Amino acid sequence: MAKSMTLLWGAGSPPCWRVMITLEEKKLQGYKHKLLSFEKEDHKSQEVLQINPRGQLPAFKHGDDIINESVGACLYLENQFKSQGNKLIPDSPPQQALMYQRMMEGLTLTEKLNLVVFYDLYAPEGERHESAVKRNKDNLVAELQRWEGYLENVAAGSYLAGAFSLADVVAFPNIAYAFRYGLSVGRYPKLAKYYSLLKDRPSIKTTWPPQWYQIAQRSEILKDL
Repeated sequence: MAKSMTLLWGAGSPPCWRVMITLEEKKLQGYKHKLLSFEKEDHKSQEVLQINPRGQLPAFKHGDDIINESVGACLYLENQFKSQGNKLIPDSPPQQALMYQRMMEGLTLTEKLNLVVFYDLYAPEGERHESAVKRNKDNLVAELQRWEGYLENVAAGSYLAGAFSLADVVAFPNIAYAFRYGLSVGRYPKLAKYYSLLKDRPSIKTTWPPQWYQIAQRSEILKDL
């Protein structure tokens, strides 16, 4: 079944990583995949545009079915292969509700991280303002503190919604990404503990961004948050 799947991806991209973690968790190894370069603007190539007209990664196809939005792809894979691999949506209504809540909040964390890390890409040179930089950083600090609070209520050795779930699939790449960009372990100990709990999970270790092995930390842009 995995042989009928194609994934075009970019290394270090949380949306791409989510899909790859899900594929591993569902034991769907053997899918066709191709690593593309954001720096070379491969995501704007005709190869990508044929699958994802937005010119974004991931670009994911299963047979004739295309689903490029990362959370949608993760939900699709879990629902199509419920009995295969690890269960990623809990049965308990309270845990399921919590899982969906944290999963969707993970997208907010992605957005707020991107507005700080990639501000210069989002804002043209003539439209950059220190007030916007400060506002984005303040919003990110508030968001990170919110996640610290969430993890305060998670039992030791547990995950965001009890057992490992799609909430973790969506949230973990963001948190790994934040520490790669210099987030302080000392100021965010719960996030650091969660990161340590998950970084060696087989599905995550197998899909770890290849360039991160070569350069452990990209920059210190988040070190003062």
